[in-house]
Amino acid sequence: MSESRRGAPFVAIGELKLAFNLDLVLQGVDRADVCDEVWLAVRASRRSGRERDARVRKLCRRLGFGLLAVSEAGTVDIIAMPRRNLRRRSRVVEEHTRRQGDPTPGGGSRAPIMTAYRQQALVCAAKVRLGLQRPRDLKPMIPDAPKILHRNVYGWFKRTARGVYALTEAGQAALQKWPQSDVEGAHTMPPSV
Repeated sequence: MSESRRGAPFVAIGELKLAFNLDLVLQGVDRADVCDEVWLAVRASRRSGRERDARVRKLCRRLGFGLLAVSEAGTVDIIAMPRRNLRRRSRVVEEHTRRQGDPTPGGGSRAPIMTAYRQQALVCAAKVRLGLQRPRDLKPMIPDAPKILHRNVYGWFKRTARGVYALTEAGQAALQKWPQSDVEGAHTMPPSV
């Protein structure tokens, strides 16, 4: 990750395989939505291999991907340059800047991902459990608290009166699963973008 001309973080993702194949292209397609540039890298063939085929270069240019050929000696040849889309902002960087820490352990596929929104909802739930039940009371600490309580995406909150919220059993269970020990102190969440 580096800085772009406008000072916003710039994200480039590289996908590597031993040879140019459909799996490599599909991985690049999957990554294209969450970064500014995608680079595909393959082991350089001794003779003119598939990575040097004009159709492969044309495909990479059409998809906006860069293509690199890496030799056994470690030299890297640029086969195709990625096409840049200056209007697209990186969603990964925005999400990352809103998160507090790195709460999602790697390697699991069945556990929910800890997003910045879920983190803010957990802070709201912990504050509601402590007695702050009105969105206007939570807003100085959690700027998105009114939206989080009103939308109730996870089903953690219930409205008990006009502008007053309490936790549901699902909210209590979420706080058991993801304890919020640092919430009791002054903890301010950055606003979502």
